[in-house]
Amino acid sequence: MKRNKLSIFFLLVIGLYSCRNDDDGLLDAEVVPPRLLSEVAAEDETELNEYLSTHFYNYEDFENPSDDFDFNIVIDTIAGDNSSKRPLIDDVQSEIILVSSDNFSGLEEENDVPHKLYYLEVRPGEGESPTIGDNAIISYEGSYLDGNLFDSSIPPLSLYLSGTVRGFGQGITKFKSGGEIVDNGDGTVDFGTYGIGVIFMPSGLGYGNGRGPSGTIPAYSPLVFKVDSFSFVENTDFDGDGIPSILEDLNGDGDLNNDNTDEDTEPLGIYLANHNDSDDDADGIPTIDEIELDADGNFVGFKDTDGDGIYDHLDNDN
Repeated sequence: MKRNKLSIFFLLVIGLYSCRNDDDGLLDAEVVPPRLLSEVAAEDETELNEYLSTHFYNYEDFENPSDDFDFNIVIDTIAGDNSSKRPLIDDVQSEIILVSSDNFSGLEEENDVPHKLYYLEVRPGEGESPTIGDNAIISYEGSYLDGNLFDSSIPPLSLYLSGTVRGFGQGITKFKSGGEIVDNGDGTVDFGTYGIGVIFMPSGLGYGNGRGPSGTIPAYSPLVFKVDSFSFVENTDFDGDGIPSILEDLNGDGDLNNDNTDEDTEPLGIYLANHNDSDDDADGIPTIDEIELDADGNFVGFKDTDGDGIYDHLDNDN
């Protein structure tokens, strides 16, 4: 089993790189006319199924690793000498995720369009899996279905999963991380046996009709991410309001970015979902002062002072 020593320096890197959800570079990008989300989702599903049925990964290397095996995933076409290989479609798992056109600019109104996320856990980690509200320490390689690489972060970095595109963040939650981080005393750390896997996502769970942070990803591109899941920060509190981010998923749909209690009071063009808002109800009282904390400042529970069934930090007339 591969164990990994990595420089402590890289653990201090926090960012949202290729897999983040933004529109950098769009000014120089070719404009692609908006299309129906449901139409593209059906096309992407067909394309992903074709890909998964005609490609395989080096599963035999993982089943019987040699002493010098690097535990890197290699995906290739089932053809010629590889014609008898087991296709990816036999190994992947999937999850249906509902997507709204609100997530993308310029699309016609469509809500709850089903998108299928595929993921392959090549090697389980010895630890637990992060939630969509956690910071995860990972490395990744992102490519198109034709195998061309568009970005990678081989040195590990810390990513807040709800700050990435939907398919990437949800995919990472399917992989177990490594064990307890051990400081080796020489500037490196050991993650133990960490998780290794692949995410296969339709464009609606990626950049949709956008072009990604670099402005180079073609619109409506299904994507593949190979991932090493090293560790994560349990109960990450992204906005520092005292509430673990995962508890700010009010509608329980696994998307923290569509829960915004005080949206009606926010200035035009400003949208701060609760997991990114230190005053969730815009009553002028910081959320951290409207919840229960222990003596060490850790979250204990919610308050409902006036007994109206609405927690204080979500109740602007409390």
